[in-house]
Amino acid sequence: MLMSKEVIVTEPHKFEVREVPRPEAAGDYDVLVKMKACGVCGSDVHNYLGENPCASYPRIPGHENAGVVEAVGSKVTRVKQGDHVVLDLVVACGECYQCKIGRYNVCEHVRARGSSIDGGWREYFVVPENQCYVISPEIPWKDAALVEPFAIGGHCTGRGRVVPEDTVLILGAGTIGAIILQTCKAKGVKTVICCDINDSSLERAKTYGADYVINTKNEDLALRVQDITGGHGVTCAFDSACFPGSLTSLFAPGIMANAGRVVSLGFCTAPEQISSAMLDQRELDLIGSRMSAYQFEPTIERFEQHAFNLEGIATHFIPFSRIGEVFDKIEHPDPSVKKMVILFDEEDM
Repeated sequence: MLMSKEVIVTEPHKFEVREVPRPEAAGDYDVLVKMKACGVCGSDVHNYLGENPCASYPRIPGHENAGVVEAVGSKVTRVKQGDHVVLDLVVACGECYQCKIGRYNVCEHVRARGSSIDGGWREYFVVPENQCYVISPEIPWKDAALVEPFAIGGHCTGRGRVVPEDTVLILGAGTIGAIILQTCKAKGVKTVICCDINDSSLERAKTYGADYVINTKNEDLALRVQDITGGHGVTCAFDSACFPGSLTSLFAPGIMANAGRVVSLGFCTAPEQISSAMLDQRELDLIGSRMSAYQFEPTIERFEQHAFNLEGIATHFIPFSRIGEVFDKIEHPDPSVKKMVILFDEEDM
């Protein structure tokens, strides 16, 4: 019997590496994927630490999945053996109101890989063909694993109705913040402001096209925004920092322009201090954004066109054979670790 390895978070702060029988593409529409790369998302970190309200245990983490098709079911037409693919993380019913209006990412019965169902931190796994998207073999595996987070950038900027005339503020210049920045620039936005408390993240944001950076540890955000915008405020803001109070902070006087949009991306469970007056006096839109819908294909197209600067988005590449290093870096955070990617073949390092 052929065997394969998988990583399971059994409960917060505990994981195991298990050897199990290799799965097969037994169903008509099954696709067996040999994993090649998987990004480590902030949600994987929170799952391991017991901080994600959507997580359940035991669970195989990982939703930023890329691999090669090993075998397919008898009725699969979307992909074939040998194709390079990236995998959608959303499992949706296709029948509910949300699915029927194109919002399958918040399906009434939605399940997300790596949190409510098992993800890709394993050598082989089976997915339905409708979750597979072919990507050019010219894209290195370490980059293919970044398609999913860039799909989030496409989705949340769509939710925020971003247009070139906007002045955008991004709170939090980590991985997702850097991706939102690049997505805004790809959509033609002329002014993007990034703020963070980490100077290295802000310096990186400059290389990705940030027009202004603000270290909120040293500078007053509202005063700087007023200065940059000539007193008008920003028209669209993204909370990709997602700490207690971060969302409320964007409603401080001087930051948002009247009729502006605030997009929230986090699962922080701490109550915020937002009043109806803070929304209604300026007629602001507060918009939730979760994962992505219908963004894999356009994101892959942009990857194949080299539309994004992927250098430095992931900073640490760790072989699957040394998976313990991933959990060690989660337990002992290092500001230099912006994002990790797990590579299943050491020749891809």
